[in-house]
Amino acid sequence: MQPITPIGVIHTPFQNIEDMPIQPKGAAGTQGQIQVDAAFQPGLEDLDGFSHIYLIYSFHKTTRTELTVVPFMDTQPRGVYATRSPLRPNHIGISIVRLEKIEGNLLHVLDIDVLNGTPLLDIKPYMEKFDAVKHSTSGWMQASEKEVAERRSDSRFK
Repeated sequence: MQPITPIGVIHTPFQNIEDMPIQPKGAAGTQGQIQVDAAFQPGLEDLDGFSHIYLIYSFHKTTRTELTVVPFMDTQPRGVYATRSPLRPNHIGISIVRLEKIEGNLLHVLDIDVLNGTPLLDIKPYMEKFDAVKHSTSGWMQASEKEVAERRSDSRFK
């Protein structure tokens, strides 16, 4: 397997894991910047036509792995793969953010729920025709969008 090397850094107003939004829904309007390393800047060509992008990143402050966790939106233990917990074996996160503009190797984004200084592993465009899934289900997670938007993180996943 080829090693994964970060392609940039994510900059956000969130300096601490505690009290962060737990998903982009809770970060509505929050501004951030994605600084892509100059060597990878040519890969940004044609990205400016997309309204949203996926950020794939490393949960770089996570130091442990748990296969069963109590997620933020529940009170009972769940298998880590049925959650968005950072305590997964490879500590990889994903967020969909709004792409505001691109200036050279700097992407200006909105609705970002990521810790400042997070290593960026990859960027992928959100494509509604590929990614929107009608009639999907969310397993155990029954919270409303409002409940998700209002929920903040705590120290359980340090």
